[in-house]
Amino acid sequence: MTGTQRSSSDLDVRRRKALFRSWHRGIREMDLVLGRFADAEIDKLTDAEMDVYEVLMEVPDRDLFKWMTGEAETPANYDTPLFRRICAFHGASEQT
Repeated sequence: MTGTQRSSSDLDVRRRKALFRSWHRGIREMDLVLGRFADAEIDKLTDAEMDVYEVLMEVPDRDLFKWMTGEAETPANYDTPLFRRICAFHGASEQT
């Protein structure tokens, strides 16, 4: 897979940018994690969820990946329903 499988033509500017950023993270593993989630869900996120998603995208890839794989504990301020939704989308175990 080389990137998004979804057209962004029906998205507002904010969601288009988030979709692009989801597929252009820095490490391929996070491109796949956030990119696939964004392909499937970006148009369904509320504005409040978009706020949370944009904050998550600012987290360095290595930290976010460790939280998602359970290698490191997810800080409380990032352990949001949206974060758990992203983990569940990929079949990752719930973070506690």
